[in-house]
Amino acid sequence: MTINDIRAALASDKATVGTWLQIPSADVAELMAKAGYDWVACDMEHGSFGPSLLPDIFRAIEVGGAVPFARLPKAEKTWIKAALEAGAHGLIFPMIESAQELAEAIDLATYPGQDTWRGSGAAACYRGVGYCRANDFGKRFSDYLEHTSPHLFLVAQIEHIRAVEEIDSILAHPRLDAIMVGPYDLSGSMGCTGNFTDPRFLAAMERISAACTRASVPMGLHIVEPDPAALEKAIGDGVRFIAYGIDSVFLWKSAERPRV
Repeated sequence: MTINDIRAALASDKATVGTWLQIPSADVAELMAKAGYDWVACDMEHGSFGPSLLPDIFRAIEVGGAVPFARLPKAEKTWIKAALEAGAHGLIFPMIESAQELAEAIDLATYPGQDTWRGSGAAACYRGVGYCRANDFGKRFSDYLEHTSPHLFLVAQIEHIRAVEEIDSILAHPRLDAIMVGPYDLSGSMGCTGNFTDPRFLAAMERISAACTRASVPMGLHIVEPDPAALEKAIGDGVRFIAYGIDSVFLWKSAERPRV
C-alpha cells in the first residue's frame, strides 16, 4: 500500500481504512499493519511515542505493508519535523479550528518552493531541509525531494465546535487531502462528551458532511470502539477516510478475563 494507492481509492470514491497506535512497540505496529489496514497512525498526542521511537515504528508499519502516518501532539514545527524526518508519509494535524491554523501547519510540512498551490513558487513554506531517515540520510535526498515530499498526505482533525463554524474556510485549502472528525473531543466541546446520539452532535456531523461534499474533500472519522456495523454505516454515510479502533482498545476487548 502506498500514498498513491490511498489517493486512487479516494478519487474513486472508495473508503480507505487505517488504524491507530498508542502502544510504543514495533511488534504491535507490524502486527496492526499486517492486519490489513491501508495506513497505521502513531498517536503522538495520547500515546507514548517520542521522536526517537518513530523510525522503528515506521519501519515496522512499512514491513507490514501499510503506510505510516502520525497524529501529532500539536501542529507545531518541532513535531511536524520530527515525524516527517522519521519517515511519516502522512500527518494528521490535531485540533485545527481555523483556516489560518491549517495553513500554518501545511507550510511547516512543505519544503520552500513546493507550495505549488500558490502558483508562484515563492519560498512561503518553511520545512527545514536536511539529511534524515526519510531521505536515507542523504542517499535518496533528490528523489525524496522530487517524488515523496510533494505528495505527503495531510489531514486536518476537526475536534471542536469552533472548527465546525469555520469548516468551509478550512476545507478551502487546496493542499488539504482529507479531514478527520475526532468524535469525543467534538462532542465534548458541545457539552455532550461521548453522546453520539445527541442532536447537537448529529447536527454538527451533518454540517461537516455537507461541507465536505461541497468542497470535494474526503470526510474522515475515528471509530474509536471497533464495531463492524459502525464501520459499514460510516462508509454508507459517505465517510471515506476512516481510522478504525486503537491497538490498546483491541487488546483490552480481547484480553479481558471471562467471568465463568
